Amino acid sequence: MCKGLAGLPASCLRSAKDMKHRLGFLLHMSDSSEHHHHSSHFRKDREAVSHRVSPEEVKKWAESLENLIGHESGLSAFRAFLKSEFSEENIDFWISCEEYKKIKSPYKLHHKAKKIYNEFISVHATKEVNLDSYTREETCRNMLDPKVNCFDEAQKKIFNLMEKDSYRRFLRSRFYLELASVPSCGAEKLRGAKSPADLPSLLPRYA
Repeated sequence: MCKGLAGLPASCLRSAKDMKHRLGFLLHMSDSSEHHHHSSHFRKDREAVSHRVSPEEVKKWAESLENLIGHESGLSAFRAFLKSEFSEENIDFWISCEEYKKIKSPYKLHHKAKKIYNEFISVHATKEVNLDSYTREETCRNMLDPKVNCFDEAQKKIFNLMEKDSYRRFLRSRFYLELASVPSCGAEKLRGAKSPADLPSLLPRYA
């Protein structure tokens, strides 16, 4: 195992530099497809993802959606990928719900609940998420007296939707595979992998 910069073999240092360069390059490619009104937010995402992330961490992102969005760089990479498809509203809603549950002040909780509802759930929402009518109505009723768990069911539905759809696309995208193909110390078998078929251990098997 590599321990500290002083003891890193040349191959490890090259892998770390290669990973950083690939992250910046891939996000730059996605950035070029964005409209001007997305560019500022996308640059912030790119800066977050450009922090050093090891190939081992990238491989863990393929184990579950929880691993992906539970990692700061993984979340930024996933959001950047969704923004390149103009479909970031689901992950933005999920992030907003996570932030909401950390609020302690009842006043701030009520204000944030109204903001989330108007932005993602209302029929006039600017970034409306895809919820079934029952969950939407239940969440609407929760707005009468917002509690810390008032978005739990809606958040769960959106998480499941991402897990079955956009997460799978992310894992099979060039965006992810280019990151996962960077060799790590002692992981020579990953060297030169270019397609999903070359990376069977990285991709979860779905029924």
